[in-house]
Amino acid sequence: MIVGAGQVGYFLSEKLSVEGQEVVLVDRDGERLRTIERELNIITVEGSGASTRIIEDAGIDHTDLFIAVTDSDEVNLVSCILSKEYNVATRIARVRNEDFYSSGSALSREALGIDFLISPDLAMAEEIVKLSTRSGAFEVLEFAGGHVVFLGYVVHDYNPLCGKVLFDLRGLPGVIVSIVRGEDSIIPRGHDRIEAGDKLYLVTRGEDIPVVESLFNVASNPPQRVFVIGGGRIGYLVARRFEAMGIGVIVVEKNPDRCAFLAENLDTTMVLNSHGLEAHDMLEEGIDRADLVVSVTSKDSINILSSLLAKHHGAAKCITHITRPDFIPMLDDLGIDVALSPRLVAANMILRFVRGGSTVAVATLLANNAEVMEIRVPDREGVVDLPLKDLSVPAGAIIGAIVRGREVIIPRGDTTLREDDNLIVFFNRESMAAVHDFFRVD
Repeated sequence: MIVGAGQVGYFLSEKLSVEGQEVVLVDRDGERLRTIERELNIITVEGSGASTRIIEDAGIDHTDLFIAVTDSDEVNLVSCILSKEYNVATRIARVRNEDFYSSGSALSREALGIDFLISPDLAMAEEIVKLSTRSGAFEVLEFAGGHVVFLGYVVHDYNPLCGKVLFDLRGLPGVIVSIVRGEDSIIPRGHDRIEAGDKLYLVTRGEDIPVVESLFNVASNPPQRVFVIGGGRIGYLVARRFEAMGIGVIVVEKNPDRCAFLAENLDTTMVLNSHGLEAHDMLEEGIDRADLVVSVTSKDSINILSSLLAKHHGAAKCITHITRPDFIPMLDDLGIDVALSPRLVAANMILRFVRGGSTVAVATLLANNAEVMEIRVPDREGVVDLPLKDLSVPAGAIIGAIVRGREVIIPRGDTTLREDDNLIVFFNRESMAAVHDFFRVD
């Protein structure tokens, strides 16, 4: 049962229903529910998730997983507490108030009896900081405790990989699992050729990242000079984390009262009372020499334009907050390096928590709605003790790495799977159901 039919609730409903779960979506907005019901194979119930009558009508007695993701902390918490009375196994709430994350607080997760609390703003800040440490990549996902890394790189026209076919890259310490070219997502084969503008997704060992980056002619160095456009909650959290890393930060915020708060609560950060589109003010502070510009105001238009302005004046990399995730695929043509939706980042964190059974970890790629999953090898005929070349993996899926104990194996056709292996599997949206069925994902 999911309470809240916003972007997080819709995204989770779609993902879980595709996997064969029976999903009930509860929301006050009947028109919104009727639209979603036409698009997804789910049940909808109109009403408040904080109402005992509504959640009983929705089938709370038969619910294994309860997720409350409305825009109201109070509704999310009350509905989760109510669900506890019906012996729901797992309860998740989305909240913004930092008091709920304080260890020992009377309002903490443990005190409220909630299994997982997620803050979209906090999740967004953590994602931004993680991406900043891999300056050449637009996507960074870690598996097997960081021993396996999934990376996304744009192939620029000066890249030595341009024009090469994949057969030429047999010495690459990793597996290229997808090539995104325009609107097409290609599961690569040996004869495929790399072209300028391609987005390459690959899986590699953490220790081999320097070799991979040398091939892409990039180097990941932590930024030394960061501009944060927008001093709201996300901007404040990002600045605070960069401060802790010893990185120089300038926060640009137009609201004088908010500037006063930032100046009082941040230690080494410089606060600039200006608009994110005031080029003169920001150039005086050196935005043209910035290693990273993070645009996180409440307006998509300002975030996009301030990122483009920063890139125009010479900023090395921009990370842009986008409320509308359907805008994300269109931003590549504008030259924006990384676009992030806090709602979808939060939904990904929830999915990683709720996947059980043989699934160890999972992440959705926001740009093309594909997934990367770490999964235990099912002990059954047709999988164990077969070389990969003889494995009937569904079309649209590719195994990028095998984790065997402490060893990470970059697979080849003659690699044989063992019972205790974990696999890092990439698959596109169309093959999602087939992959879950093949690997018997619970």
